[in-house]
Amino acid sequence: MDKQRTIKGKILFEGIGLHSGQKSKIEILPAPINSGIIFIRQDLGSQLIKADFYSIGSAEKFPRRTSISANGIYIHTIEHLMAAFNLLRVDNAQINIWGEEVPGLDGSAKEFVQKIKETGLEEQDAPINFLVVKEPIWVEEAQTSIVALPYDGLRMSYALKYDHPLIGTGYVDILLDGNIKENVFEARTFCLEDEVKSLLDIGLGKGANYENTLVVSKSGVVKNKLRFPDEFVKHKILDLIGDLYLAGPLKAHIIAVKSGHSLNIKLLEKLRRYKEKTVGAGVGSHTSFVPTTNQLSSEEIMKLLPHRYPFLLVDRIIDMEKFKRAVGIKNVTMNEHFFQGHFPGRPVMPGVLIIEAMAQVGGVLMLSSEENKGKLAYFMAANNAKFRRTVVPGDQLVIEVVAGKIRSKTGIVCAKAFVDEKLAAEAELMFALVD
Repeated sequence: MDKQRTIKGKILFEGIGLHSGQKSKIEILPAPINSGIIFIRQDLGSQLIKADFYSIGSAEKFPRRTSISANGIYIHTIEHLMAAFNLLRVDNAQINIWGEEVPGLDGSAKEFVQKIKETGLEEQDAPINFLVVKEPIWVEEAQTSIVALPYDGLRMSYALKYDHPLIGTGYVDILLDGNIKENVFEARTFCLEDEVKSLLDIGLGKGANYENTLVVSKSGVVKNKLRFPDEFVKHKILDLIGDLYLAGPLKAHIIAVKSGHSLNIKLLEKLRRYKEKTVGAGVGSHTSFVPTTNQLSSEEIMKLLPHRYPFLLVDRIIDMEKFKRAVGIKNVTMNEHFFQGHFPGRPVMPGVLIIEAMAQVGGVLMLSSEENKGKLAYFMAANNAKFRRTVVPGDQLVIEVVAGKIRSKTGIVCAKAFVDEKLAAEAELMFALVD
């Protein structure tokens, strides 16, 4: 059984963002099992952003890079760091960041990989939660395409074709198993000399120079040289490796033809829908699962609750003290199904669904003990419900539930939902516990 891994110690990086040109610093720390890759904007009040399907920024709004966001706060150009995590199979890590962009360093993942290897990896006592692709999933756009095919492992293939004599065509095929056998992590970002002015005009590439970016003119690489003949295609697959780690650990064969960040993100959107469909399909209404940690992923929540997409309203549990307290998170996005009909011109999350989200966190709290293993928690009543502010797309609901009276067949909890540390809703909820 493949076990989750984290890093053994703290790692620091400082540098300039490739696009913003601003100084930034990151601190990579070990993280508990099932944490995933968590970024925290320490310069903006410790805003937490998990690097996953639900935090991906728009490729149209933020071109030529991969961004994540929560509550209107962004972190840009995460792809090379994410690629290092994927290549080395780092499942859990906390990244404290000061600044809006990950340091660009030399334009590749080389320094990230080297320092993570020097620090070492530590196996954790939990299996990896793979997203297993069991049917073809594909996206295409003009002359570019990506397909994900069933495969017992993670294999990535990339075909490049540029209408430029130096870049030309290329092909890379690699197997990702945590042991790096290829030099893709050393491949630097590149652009055509003709693109430089237009990129600067739209505010990109302010931190780029001839050392961290391969600028390709009609006669060759400007003021630099290639590290290896196929560096161009290897950088493109490096970006793909980093982007797709937003889906978490995958089992699939990814075949990409001339793809970039925009198409990579479209595949991630399809993988998200596939995950929501397949994880929800054929799952029993309750199981004998008993949590062993104080944090739960959405998959673990679904082992306790019968709810499935689109009615599972808790993305994860970030803290829990059995029979006492639980804190859950719901990221509210414009893609929520209820926004199609609930004030579509000015979307507002329905109050009843905020109550339901609070009830689901309460259900997790009561069903997480050995005594209630395999039971169902039926939501019976809501008392003293009050709504303090509207909840809109882009908000992150932080739901805190504190246990009141919990008996063998009933339970009462006090629930509060916050947005930006401000109270949005509260209620006293009652449940019936049944076998």
